[in-house]
Amino acid sequence: MNINVTKPFLPPQAEYQKYVSDIWAREWLTNNGPLVNELELRLKEWLGLDHLLFVANGTVALQIAIKALDLKGEIITTPFSYVATTSSIVWENCVPVMADICPHSFNIDPARIEDRITENTSAILATHVYGTPCDVEKIERIAQRHNLKVIYDAAHAFGTTYRGKSLFAFGDIATTSFHATKLFHTIEGGAVVTQHPEILKVLARMRNFGHVSPTAFDGVGINGKNSEFHAAMGLCNLNHLDEILQSRRTLSERYDANLKTLPVQRPRLPDNCSYNHAYYPVVFESEKANLAVIEALNLHNVFPRRYFFPSLGSLNYVTDKTPTPICDDVASRVLCLPLYHSLSFEEIDMICRLIHRSLKY
Repeated sequence: MNINVTKPFLPPQAEYQKYVSDIWAREWLTNNGPLVNELELRLKEWLGLDHLLFVANGTVALQIAIKALDLKGEIITTPFSYVATTSSIVWENCVPVMADICPHSFNIDPARIEDRITENTSAILATHVYGTPCDVEKIERIAQRHNLKVIYDAAHAFGTTYRGKSLFAFGDIATTSFHATKLFHTIEGGAVVTQHPEILKVLARMRNFGHVSPTAFDGVGINGKNSEFHAAMGLCNLNHLDEILQSRRTLSERYDANLKTLPVQRPRLPDNCSYNHAYYPVVFESEKANLAVIEALNLHNVFPRRYFFPSLGSLNYVTDKTPTPICDDVASRVLCLPLYHSLSFEEIDMICRLIHRSLKY
């Protein structure tokens, strides 16, 4: 049996089937049905948020966020993220400008952001990489000084808090993914979050074609809605969140104990952070060591992921080719090890023995 980098959590089938039976009885499948509304309410309650909209996926969330803030020109962003962070900027006819990352957190470095601001800059789009908080205070100060909007790609950040608040509470808009690979998922899905009621109204219109009534429209919209079936999976998984988060914490601690004697780097968390253990990334001393570990693990049907590799600055549609040497270096050496709710201690111990053996420690 393969051990992949992740595996979706699936609730007991009977729990999901109960919701499906109710959907069948109502014959209301989409268009902001009762389960979508219930999911939004329960998510706001669990996360401690005032506003949240459930959308089709995390990429649409980013695109709607950019459009809702009416961003133009250049958006300063990170080269160390999933491709959707950059492609959404280009898709919305803006220009991604790369700022290098902090070598300790792997998040965008605020000092590098300031270096990249021009008269054409309209926003900062930063990723909370692996669920580790960006330096939100410094980024906010920079944005205020230069009159910029802030979007956080918080696709990894469900359940992480900073100073007692969900990471979704920071920025003008935060977006997230509820894809099946995430610790909380709705099979496919995502959300847009804002603390500003006036932005919420724009987001809500844009999610639903621009409708303000069945026969009236206000501005350009898109079909960003999600279905009752996806909401049902989210409602089921919400009931198991404490179990999922505790499992990931315990498994990460097992990795920590096994790997503590190895020369590997882990992301540094800020003070006042409660972490969600969304991933288990390690940075080896060299790319050669990284590749040796991957080969050893693959031979035993273990499939970690070079997440994120390559640097997004290397994409053929990114015109800004300013060097980002820290990101390029980290991207060449980073590896996400398998981490999911049903992974066993025995499997983690085996993975770690193979890593020790391949590194000759």
